[in-house]
Amino acid sequence: MINQILLGLVESVLGKGNPTARGNHSFTCAFCNHKTPKLEVNLVPNKKNENLWHCWVCDAKGKTLFSMFKRLKVSPEKRSQLIDILGTTDKYDTIVASTNVDLPKEYKLLHGILKSDIIARHAIAYLKKRGLTMIDVLKYQIGYCETGRYANKVIIPTYNADGKLDYFVARSFEKEPHRKYDAPSSDKNIIGFENMINWNIPVVLCEGAFDAIAIKRNAIPLFGKNISRKLMQKLVISDIKKVYLALDSDAIKATYKIAEQLLKAGKRLFVIELDNKDPADMGFSLFTNKIQDAEEFNFSSLFNLKLSL
Repeated sequence: MINQILLGLVESVLGKGNPTARGNHSFTCAFCNHKTPKLEVNLVPNKKNENLWHCWVCDAKGKTLFSMFKRLKVSPEKRSQLIDILGTTDKYDTIVASTNVDLPKEYKLLHGILKSDIIARHAIAYLKKRGLTMIDVLKYQIGYCETGRYANKVIIPTYNADGKLDYFVARSFEKEPHRKYDAPSSDKNIIGFENMINWNIPVVLCEGAFDAIAIKRNAIPLFGKNISRKLMQKLVISDIKKVYLALDSDAIKATYKIAEQLLKAGKRLFVIELDNKDPADMGFSLFTNKIQDAEEFNFSSLFNLKLSL
């Protein structure tokens, strides 16, 4: 049975809710502000004493109302009321990984190096082999390290909308590296190259930083196969109408999940066939042709993709 006092408290935070066929309540999502009430909240605890909540558009979710209140930065008074109503605190209320990221102290910008800097020239030769130009190096502030944890690796930083560093990836330019990639231990709930994205024109989602740079057009690296919560929320509320998805052929599950959320959000989606090649390996011209040939992905396509999982 629904605790009416609890319902009243949640509605004071999210607005008026509506009962669902599954016994939950649906609200307008405070994370993505989708036009229809897609945030579903279970106000009756399950056997594990959890109040699950989930937005079917932006995929914001959690196991307790405490976690939702915390993410929404609800006032201490209302969080205190929640404790009084439920008679407990949140066992899932864990410390979030730090978002403070600094470039390695050994980092040096690759633009404007001396001819005598042999290691830097090896780094530049590697980048050119990957299809990058010195204009790309300057635009993306690509650097390298001679010593330390990231020795003999190029460093590709990414900055948020305010121009603050929030992540970087390191890639070895040695012929037979012990470890190809490295990155700081930090919260990856970010938007790759956010300070360069135009949220009013079509965007391309790809896996890696090299892919995004090679595409040379409003491309966002996921730094993996899964989309961050922050990026999904931004896509949902943005004016972007078309989204191009360029993930590897082995990322079928990730493609399905991302496609489902974007289609539900009313975005036009195009899935690019990569033919077992990364965008960085294709080059600008070939990838441009792939974009032009991409067919629109709809709910029927989504159903067929689900059958292949």
